[in-house]
Amino acid sequence: MTEGVPHDDGLRGQPLRDWLDGHVEGFRGPYTTRKFKGGQSNPTYLVEAASGRYVLRRQPAGTLLASAHAVDREYAVIRALHGGAVPVARPLALCTDTGVLGSMFYVMAFVEGDILWDPALPDIAEERRAAYHRSMVANLAAIHDIDVEAAGLADFGRAGDYFQRQVSRWSKQYRASETQRIDAIEALIERLPSLCPADDGSVSLVHGDYRLDNLIWHPGRAEVAATVDWELSTLGHPAADLGYLCMALRLPRNPVIPGLGGLDREALGLPDEAQLLTHYRALRPHAVLPDWNFVLAFSFFRLAAIAQGVARRAQQGNAASEQANQAGAMTRLLAGEGLACLERAGEG
Repeated sequence: MTEGVPHDDGLRGQPLRDWLDGHVEGFRGPYTTRKFKGGQSNPTYLVEAASGRYVLRRQPAGTLLASAHAVDREYAVIRALHGGAVPVARPLALCTDTGVLGSMFYVMAFVEGDILWDPALPDIAEERRAAYHRSMVANLAAIHDIDVEAAGLADFGRAGDYFQRQVSRWSKQYRASETQRIDAIEALIERLPSLCPADDGSVSLVHGDYRLDNLIWHPGRAEVAATVDWELSTLGHPAADLGYLCMALRLPRNPVIPGLGGLDREALGLPDEAQLLTHYRALRPHAVLPDWNFVLAFSFFRLAAIAQGVARRAQQGNAASEQANQAGAMTRLLAGEGLACLERAGEG
């Protein structure tokens, strides 16, 4: 996890130096900073100091959508989960004082490992690829099995009617960042609410952005070393995470989130969607999966709304990644894919 380029972004100023000295145990400068690639939402930096390596994750500068870029929620989750069944980076300190860096941020320990950006796993031997995908599903099942009360996360979100509330939330987020009319989005906003499955009582911690490149892997092994980017985590229906993961794998090949759409998974040594779902059910035999086509349609809609937010921030000049304009351009594609799934909702 050492990719990136040297970057300042205000991180070399005296206020941050003083804060690190006073709040991160054992911290000792001098230090340099390097911005990681990716990260469409919250800019993330490697901090290399005399005392070791750290990761700083902050809110972007500028005007932000309400409830977005919740680095304080990320920090609360990794603090609750550290040392348990789901591997996360060790949390070190949270700063809510925007006077230090201009926005809220937190610092966590650096985790050595591999970031795999392409789910086709071109750099992994064919006979080992399926193991990575199975491990990804197993890690997700472990997240959903967390006892939220024991972890101190019982008040991390509202229980019940998860899909209804999420459709409403992301419709509002989309409207707040809308830059053009997209007919497929309009159809999804109109039709999704009436198709939301009835509340079945399933509640777990959900990651909210669970995909391959939000995992750090032990070097050369199909074993998760850390689960990162918990910004969208909450309490909700576990099927939302599973649908989001499969949605990401269904995406056509693209430079932002390269999916597996159109590829021959069997020829590549990769499990298909049915095999991934079977593996998840084997690990969580009592899991309830609502109408799968609805779950996929919701997942495409949600990501389209997120992509639109990235596009709006790029327009305003405060997006977190050089790929922001490309991500925003995906909004129309994602909406079309979501509408196609919605047309099949109710078919099982």
